[in-house]
Amino acid sequence: MKKLPLIFFAITAFAVSSCKDTTKQTEPEVVTVENTETKTYEIAKTEAEFNDPKIEEIFDQYLLIEVGLVNTDASKTAIAASKLQETLKEMNADEATQNAVSAIAGSDDIKVQRENFEALSNGLENILKGALKSGTLYKQFCPMAFNNKGAYWISSSEDILNPYFGDKMLKCGRVDSKVK
Repeated sequence: MKKLPLIFFAITAFAVSSCKDTTKQTEPEVVTVENTETKTYEIAKTEAEFNDPKIEEIFDQYLLIEVGLVNTDASKTAIAASKLQETLKEMNADEATQNAVSAIAGSDDIKVQRENFEALSNGLENILKGALKSGTLYKQFCPMAFNNKGAYWISSSEDILNPYFGDKMLKCGRVDSKVK
């Protein structure tokens, strides 16, 4: 009986030593490559036809703001918004839409521009109602924008290029509906 614990200990020691991996495992080498090149995204030109050339001009200028936000370029976004601001004044757009584009044009803070882009998109949707002669535009939605409140934008393509997050979450979103 006294030999039983000794035999058990010997068998356990033998099992542990025989299961030991004797081959040397090497960790994969981690190489960090600094990428100084930034990718620039482009929004597809719309194939939709509008009843009014002024509304087409408004939508084209809106797309320039959108691409500025997608590329996280506050300067280009502000320049595009300044042009749209003039066109919206000529068209007597509603005050909320004009205030939103004015705030985008007057800011060099991409966060402020993105916050106002939501109101601009809502105003643009109202402008586009009944304005298409042919083609399709896409109302897209990012559920994570503004602390998961979500926000919409209008796109010329079904492809998602998120203006609320840019390249941080470029493909976050979905097509919510089609504007025809």
